[in-house]
Amino acid sequence: MFPASAYFVSVRSEARMPNTIDVTIPVEPEAAAALQDARKREAVGRIVSRILRPQPGQDPLLDAMQRLSADAKAKGLTPEILEAELAAHKAERSR
Repeated sequence: MFPASAYFVSVRSEARMPNTIDVTIPVEPEAAAALQDARKREAVGRIVSRILRPQPGQDPLLDAMQRLSADAKAKGLTPEILEAELAAHKAERSR
């Protein structure tokens, strides 16, 4: 379930990339506004497709999450720091 404050973007466009399928995902309001531009939607779609393109024996989403985790650890972020940041972000959004 998505939080009540989640914004959803669902895009349909006449000028589409070949072999694509429309999807709906929750994003923040600023992202939803930016994705109203067709060129930005196509660029984001290509990025998402590259990141999540299935390859035999691999889970691209898990791979991306592991890379992000490794990068965060390399920068000195601990799970405790990330939890505190997330809690602060949620508290700020709920005001």
